[in-house]
Amino acid sequence: MDVINEFFECKECGSRDFLRIYHFSLRFHSVNFSDSLVYDRLVDEVYQCNNCKKTYSIDQIDEVLEAIKARHKNTDLD
Repeated sequence: MDVINEFFECKECGSRDFLRIYHFSLRFHSVNFSDSLVYDRLVDEVYQCNNCKKTYSIDQIDEVLEAIKARHKNTDLD
């Protein structure tokens, strides 16, 4: 059985090496039953190309990986 190994690559430079970058924030909002603000802690995750520094969201990466899966779905590996 053959193995196909395809990688997500940077659209700008073709690199396959990425760093994970986190952005931490708090989102404040009011609620009807209180005068106090309620907050949510948020963590945004982006991936930055090691070569050209272009960033990608996990949704953008997943979209490309889904396209790769679809392209190989009916490929016979035998």
